Amino acid sequence: MSAFSLKMDIADNRFFNATGSPLFSRQQAQQARCFHQKIAGYKPTPLYALNDLAALFGLGRILVKDESQRFGLNAFKMLGGAWAIAQLLCEKYHLDINEFSFDTFNPGMTEKMTFATTTDGNHGRGVAWAAQQLGQNAVIYMPKGSAQERVDAIRRLGAECIVTEMNYDDTVRFTLQTAQQNGWEVVQDTAWEGYTRIPTWIMQGYATLADEAVEQIASMGIARPTHVFLQAGVGAMAGGVLGYLVDAYGANNLHSVIIEPELADCIYRSGVKGQIVNVGGEMATIMAGLACGEPNPLGWEILRNCATQFISCQDAVAALGMRVLGNPTGGDPRVISGESGAVGLGVLAAVHFIPSAKR
Repeated sequence: MSAFSLKMDIADNRFFNATGSPLFSRQQAQQARCFHQKIAGYKPTPLYALNDLAALFGLGRILVKDESQRFGLNAFKMLGGAWAIAQLLCEKYHLDINEFSFDTFNPGMTEKMTFATTTDGNHGRGVAWAAQQLGQNAVIYMPKGSAQERVDAIRRLGAECIVTEMNYDDTVRFTLQTAQQNGWEVVQDTAWEGYTRIPTWIMQGYATLADEAVEQIASMGIARPTHVFLQAGVGAMAGGVLGYLVDAYGANNLHSVIIEPELADCIYRSGVKGQIVNVGGEMATIMAGLACGEPNPLGWEILRNCATQFISCQDAVAALGMRVLGNPTGGDPRVISGESGAVGLGVLAAVHFIPSAKR
């Protein structure tokens, strides 16, 4: 473990055992992707090659998956929410998920379901969007301090959006209690005892982006990436995507790095201990989408088994990543990213610009 300025704490995963999960395989991801492909407006998001930046950093390639172009929602999160909601509707009304599509589902034939969730922004927006597309209801709870812009974006999708006076993890518990009282279906991207089926679907839905990326990497004539950088909040996206990549390439063939903000670094702390460690408090960070203090147990299992390293970093690393992506080197494409999405590139930039970081 080491610490250096900017500040990033790096922990090697002493509990790595290369054991993947059949729940997050290529087969599961491809089933979800078949569903996503039937949604109007679907297309794979770009995988940009930042060749000039790679040359500057002394690397062979830097590839960036740009999820800002996903269904006009500027984030990948709808991939999980939409897949989970489709599964729930198929279960309730005895439909075949392999035949289900937004176009063929008739909301007039049923009473509306209400889907509830907690979000820092993009997951709730994805749930609200899917519910609206399918003629259902959504109630979205957000933690204290949530940006009004994110609240407004959710409300524009027809959902009820309520900002609590609690942090993210306490808001999750409040959402569950309220949903149980009202007969709503909770569509949450984290898991707990007795609640694993829906977050499993959500994680499988996220893996659509990995399935796209692997195709795109192959089309570039690249056998496999040597390193993969994944940001983590509860670890649902990181776990789902890493699970897919492990199935595709093998855990021993990937150097996978999981990155979090230092005030919400529950995955990092869990990685150091080898067991789940929760983080409490306000978790104030510009990486709002990663401000989660309790790991998703489903994602954590994959990350514990298959991640190479865990990083806890200060907000300045994400800000650096945004600046580098938004001010491209040479002929590289410009990538406009939020703080959470830019932190992986921020780590690479820190390693280049700070000699003591080259580890």
